[in-house]
Amino acid sequence: MSMPAVPPRGPECPRCGAPYGPDQEYCLECGRRVQSGGGVFGRLAGAWQQRFSWYPGDWIWPVLLFLLIAVAGATAAIVLADAGAQNNTLVATQGGVPHSPTTAPPTATVALPSVPSSTPTGAPSTPTAPPPATTTAPRPGALTAWPAGQSGYTVVLESIPASSSGRALALARARAASKAGLPQVGVLDSSLYASLHPGYSVVFSGIYDSRGQADRAQAAANAKGFSAAYVRQITR
Repeated sequence: MSMPAVPPRGPECPRCGAPYGPDQEYCLECGRRVQSGGGVFGRLAGAWQQRFSWYPGDWIWPVLLFLLIAVAGATAAIVLADAGAQNNTLVATQGGVPHSPTTAPPTATVALPSVPSSTPTGAPSTPTAPPPATTTAPRPGALTAWPAGQSGYTVVLESIPASSSGRALALARARAASKAGLPQVGVLDSSLYASLHPGYSVVFSGIYDSRGQADRAQAAANAKGFSAAYVRQITR
């Protein structure tokens, strides 16, 4: 008498050993994926299980993608913020709506004591002619103050937002321009002049009566390396 044939044993779950059918994707006992499904998630799931011997579920892939996008966005924001902090752009003043200039503090006048005359009483006094004026060229690096109450044209070399550090930077740039040979270099407080935007320390070169003189001075400044220089009228 022959023994009955034993049906062949099907595949078993590598985690718990429970058998599963040919169309079964997950183990019914422990929930492990026993066969990779089709598509991208199926191939990723198979690779995950070969690497770690367990699989959390298809939900892991959208979560990982979201985390990757969030990390990339945060990294880009940090890089852009650092680049913006290092970019120290100086804004040039290009005139706008005229404004009422801030009144400068009055200059105190000190009365000098009178010197008694040495002319004998009764003798006619002879007026003494003033000594001849001597003109000396300003030393390199010296700065020029804009004449009080005077309007005219000048060459603006640079405009720096007004602050304690901005004022110091403007003075340093002005001294450098003076040492480079530019004439009558100084720093203006734009808030004192109606033709300038308030809130800037303006580095200028030259005090001119006409636009033509200022245009020629601008060309000379450009030739000395101040390519951003431009002509500006200065009015109270």
